[in-house]
Amino acid sequence: MTSPEFLPSHVVPPEGMATWSAPDSTLPSSPLDPLLPVQVLDRRGDWALALCSNGWSAWVDGRLLLTVPREPPTAAQPAARTADPRSLLGTAEDELGRYRRLIEELAAGQLDRESFAERTRGTRLGVVVDGEAVWLYDARHERWCYCDGMSMQTCAVTSGPSSRDSGQRPGPTSDQEYPESR
Repeated sequence: MTSPEFLPSHVVPPEGMATWSAPDSTLPSSPLDPLLPVQVLDRRGDWALALCSNGWSAWVDGRLLLTVPREPPTAAQPAARTADPRSLLGTAEDELGRYRRLIEELAAGQLDRESFAERTRGTRLGVVVDGEAVWLYDARHERWCYCDGMSMQTCAVTSGPSSRDSGQRPGPTSDQEYPESR
């Protein structure tokens, strides 16, 4: 039975998710069921403390949780800002341009293979555009984001959760402005 103060803020992804007894990947716990509603109580870097309706709580990779949509704003309230893909698009454009210039220098013999490898080491870039949908790889935060032209949300991460404080504010993130300064 759901307690009266339990108000889900997120849902577990369709494939379920691993949990930990503390924000430490060496202390695994029981996994959460697919599509289970949870309430995020705390965040520490990429970690989120997820409360289940039965009162059980565990730490999870908060980047994987799916935000529960809120009621649309009423006429008296301003519309909430959604995640904006322009910053990531600009970063991808800049990185692709830099990579292209390095390839041109390599092809023209102005750069040797070793220098090319050195100057491209660590470069990660990913963009898939399919009509109105775009998937962008956010290398800084090691995650893929999906944008439908109106809003952007994290849809996959490429590394385990980090205890490093990422500056993320507690609570849902898909309706917040995309953090450009991290």
